Amino acid sequence: MAEGVVQSVLRRFYEPHWRTWLVVTWFVAAGLMINDRWNAIRWFALSDTDDNLRMAQVRAWLEGQGWYDLRQYRFSPPDGADIHWSRLVDLPIAGIKLALAPFVGGAKAETAAAALAPMLPMAVAIAAVAVMARRLVSPKAFALAVAILFCAHSTRNMWMPMRIDHHGWQLAFIALVMMGIADPKRARGGFTVGIATALSLVVGMEMLPYLALAGAVMVLMWIWQADQAKRLMAYGVTLAGGCSAGYLLFASHANSYAVCDALSPVWLSAMVVAGALCVGLAWWSPEARWQRFAGAAAGGVAVAAAFGLAWPHCLGRLEQSSPELERMWLSKVREAMPIYRHGWKSAALGASLPVIGLIGYGAMIWRHRRDGVVAIAWAGLALLALTAALLLLWQTRATPAAQLLSIPGATALGWLIFTWFRARTHIAVQAVALAATFVVVSGLGTYFVTRSVPNKPDGRSAIHNANSRCPTFPALGPVARQPRGTVMTFVDLGPRLIVATHHDAIIGPYHRNAQQIIDTQRTWRGDAENALAIARRYGVDYLLICPNYSESTIYSSEAPRGFYMQLVRGQVPRWLEPVPLPANSPYRMWRVRR
Repeated sequence: MAEGVVQSVLRRFYEPHWRTWLVVTWFVAAGLMINDRWNAIRWFALSDTDDNLRMAQVRAWLEGQGWYDLRQYRFSPPDGADIHWSRLVDLPIAGIKLALAPFVGGAKAETAAAALAPMLPMAVAIAAVAVMARRLVSPKAFALAVAILFCAHSTRNMWMPMRIDHHGWQLAFIALVMMGIADPKRARGGFTVGIATALSLVVGMEMLPYLALAGAVMVLMWIWQADQAKRLMAYGVTLAGGCSAGYLLFASHANSYAVCDALSPVWLSAMVVAGALCVGLAWWSPEARWQRFAGAAAGGVAVAAAFGLAWPHCLGRLEQSSPELERMWLSKVREAMPIYRHGWKSAALGASLPVIGLIGYGAMIWRHRRDGVVAIAWAGLALLALTAALLLLWQTRATPAAQLLSIPGATALGWLIFTWFRARTHIAVQAVALAATFVVVSGLGTYFVTRSVPNKPDGRSAIHNANSRCPTFPALGPVARQPRGTVMTFVDLGPRLIVATHHDAIIGPYHRNAQQIIDTQRTWRGDAENALAIARRYGVDYLLICPNYSESTIYSSEAPRGFYMQLVRGQVPRWLEPVPLPANSPYRMWRVRR
């Protein structure tokens, strides 16, 4: 009786109104996130270097900087620093700020924009994940998929209030790619994957490996069944057309050159040729499967060879970092380190959901092994998820994408387990089984296990204190009250400095500006004479350090007799004049004598 009532309620109010439930979920999640981050919102605590630079870019644009001029002139004035981003992610932030400013004022409107803008890509991702689950797993499985999405902590954190950098949008576009691969309507599915790929490339190149594999999945579907030509045709047209439109609308002046780390002529030509190849293959569509395979293979080899001949300098790492920049800076960036170098707890939390997802993918590939296109869709998504999981062994920054791409597999695994219990047990047992299954497949079990093990004292309390205090407005307030000037500080403090004060900085952590980063590294590692020469070269007015800030630990460990450690010990050269700061300030500041 009770089970029948539950089933009746679910049939009337759950599945038919799934869109309404998604909207409610988004509002509730947004409210909870805003409440959780209220202090950060109140203090305008943009937590990441990219979030701060994004706000600086939006401000510069609204103050009159050109649409295609992405240089950041608050770095290394007057020439500025080259930033490889596009304006696409600036649009919602600027739009919210402009809409609210007449009612609440510019400062509050800017804060509201930073809090609300990340909710937009989250809404896209929620919808895409839910639709994907309905198409591939079960029409009733959308809630499970969305719940797992919110348990993917690294992914979810990219949509938290004040997280306004571009990664949240890139994850949303990857979710749309998954939705397109799962679409049974061929033309619509190809269109979705093509447009999402183009938009992601407009934002940045970080998702390129997954986007390339998604394109390969489009081709494989066509190889398996010739009637998938509409999917491949729509994908090719929207890929080439979307990238062309994106380049014309968003590529900065700097990206009009043959650079490798953004949608430039390099990748525009590659995507246009690849899209044209897909259109040609779809139009050709011979009956024999081996002919389709041979044509696709020949076309792929031709595109790869043409790319290698035309753009050989882009065959390596897209950053094209020099060995010195790699040694002094890039190899020290935490998110560029393998996941296993972050301790077992971080590794377990980051990798548990991807592993669970791969198990689910394996089960679904086996389950649909005789259903050609469906099996290829599952295998294609599994290939993306496996690639992301393997990239964790290279760089931790792959964790958000790895968790997102694991959701179809984890959802399918959870749904298989629950349906098995539902067919064999009483409703009360089903409820317990559902809860237990969710804890396992969502990664919550790993979270509870890691939380139950106490952390060992690591002696890093001073570092944690400096990291939490130095970027705050109260700490930077006395710095901001000094006459405006150019400040030599840590690389990772540069973006926050230009947002929270009127001062300019030498540089932030942006690889195109290798010389400025290297010179900053040399300043803190070398001697006082070397520091003076670099300060004069950049017209530096102030030196600013935050002792025990994470970046400073590199200088203290690798250059114990360097300039940074000399300042910490009180060995201040005569060409520096102390700037008085409050006794409780985490900073030390000096003015350069002229």
